[in-house]
Amino acid sequence: MGQGQAQGQQSQHWKKIWVGSAGNMVEWFDWFVYASFATYFAGSFFPEGNDTAKLMNTAGIFAVGFFMRPVGGWLLGRVGDRRGRKAALTLTVSLMSASAVLIAVAPTYAVAGYGGVAVLLVARLLQGLSVGGEYAASATYLTEASAPGRRGFASSFQYVSMTAGQILGLGIQIILQRTLTSGELHSWGWRIPFVVGALGAAVIFYLRRNMLETDAYEEEAGEESDAQASERGTIRALLRHKREAFLVIALTMGGTVAYYTYTTYLTKYLSNSAGLPKQTATLVSFCALIVFACLQPLAGALSDRIGRRPLLITFAVGSTFLTVPIMTMLRQAGSFWPALGLSLLALVVVTGYTSINACVKAELFPTGVRSLGVALPYAIANALFGGTAEYVALWFKKSGLESGFYWYVAGCAAVSLVVYLTMRETRDIDLKRVGGTPDGRLDADKVPAS
Repeated sequence: MGQGQAQGQQSQHWKKIWVGSAGNMVEWFDWFVYASFATYFAGSFFPEGNDTAKLMNTAGIFAVGFFMRPVGGWLLGRVGDRRGRKAALTLTVSLMSASAVLIAVAPTYAVAGYGGVAVLLVARLLQGLSVGGEYAASATYLTEASAPGRRGFASSFQYVSMTAGQILGLGIQIILQRTLTSGELHSWGWRIPFVVGALGAAVIFYLRRNMLETDAYEEEAGEESDAQASERGTIRALLRHKREAFLVIALTMGGTVAYYTYTTYLTKYLSNSAGLPKQTATLVSFCALIVFACLQPLAGALSDRIGRRPLLITFAVGSTFLTVPIMTMLRQAGSFWPALGLSLLALVVVTGYTSINACVKAELFPTGVRSLGVALPYAIANALFGGTAEYVALWFKKSGLESGFYWYVAGCAAVSLVVYLTMRETRDIDLKRVGGTPDGRLDADKVPAS
């Protein structure tokens, strides 16, 4: 291979990573601004009452979006396996754009009573459908689009882009906090980020319409028979890989709870429990997430050298034993710097999971069922654990047992630790051969499983 050809292939790899990541950023911007702006719009959709109760109501709708994710995982995972990763990624961003528009124009309680809640609920259901497919489609796309020895590095950009979406949301929040009064933010300013999200999604739709399909997908699609093609992306094909599907759920459990605790819930925890001003809490999250995003490629590249399991085990051990002291000290953090230091410590631990979880899951399944295999089990785990993390945290707080949530997070990490200790290494798996024979049956010598 000549130097020019090698450079051309490298350029194509980066183009695929860029387009996949940019779309992922907008998707997760729309998903996360709901959580980060909930403290401002909670009062707009519900009658007067306890502030924590209002947050629980909006957190409940936030959790409902997660319960649509398994549906989106199945539907869009099937599209990704049958029609291509490009088709699935284009569809997810279309759904997200529609949901952002709905939230931006949703009527308040004063205007339409609980009609505004109904619009909010429909929007969150659409977002759940979209994100349920987006995670797997982007994880599969980024993993397949990368060079074999660089999958950990390339797929880490999924969480770089996810975190960049949240950083963008928090950045807009900081700007609005400094340019609008509190009354303006609570009245109408909270709608601005959803308008921005809708416009961004429209731009990404155009980019994804022109993106390149992955070589792994095109090669297998071109070689398979009609009978094999009909099995692509079906539940029947996924059931041949039940062990891998359960492995995805188990290894996701601890990671998703910890991630949502230290990202989407952190700002509310710092303001609602630690007593920091909203502006300070937002700035803490913003700065911590910038460092967190920068850590992802470094950890992903490290996994390409030493393997995936060491990073996963490090995360699980750290989360199991450090969550309770970190959360306890965060509650006592009375200013910016102590809160930032503790938040960074927590996110460094979580990096062991976030930087490589996309490629680990994609490496478990063959091409014909990879998108669905990642999407559905991951979405189920997120519906059960990630989507409910904030609601569980607020329930413990309202019950006067807030420290119980810290132990809940640590317990979920401990369960995942058992899985990480017993699973096989996936770093050197050949994506075009993983899963076994051409008819889709499992080959025990090639399947990385617990």
